[in-house]
Amino acid sequence: MNTGDQYLKAIYLIQQLEDGPASTGAIADRLDVSPASANEMVGKLEDQGLLEHEKYKGVDLTDEGIRQARDALETYCIIERFLLQVLEVEDFRAEARTLESVIDETVAERLDTIVDRNDHCPDCFDPESDVCECLEPEIEASD
Repeated sequence: MNTGDQYLKAIYLIQQLEDGPASTGAIADRLDVSPASANEMVGKLEDQGLLEHEKYKGVDLTDEGIRQARDALETYCIIERFLLQVLEVEDFRAEARTLESVIDETVAERLDTIVDRNDHCPDCFDPESDVCECLEPEIEASD
């Protein structure tokens, strides 16, 4: 997953929370980047036809942007599951955030053959709490 995918994922989750366009400020906050960096990447993704940005209104993903965002979110969920289920990493969420920018689609597909992933993925991801709801019972069970 590249940085563009991380932005698409963040925008997708913000749009779910806001039930509408994502502000560049919210994008910057979610990704812990400067507003200038968020604006720059939004411009690049708009040039690629993945989103539409209307000044003072916000950012809306195109159909292709939504598809790529959902793919990025699914990859993130796979990484989280692998870290928790296979490697038993205690702080798997922080580690997944670090790894998501370097794990490509091929590696994610291979990891997916190892983990037990919910068929509803990535719809199992709660944008408000920023977690996969299906992993919560696993965490509680392992305590």
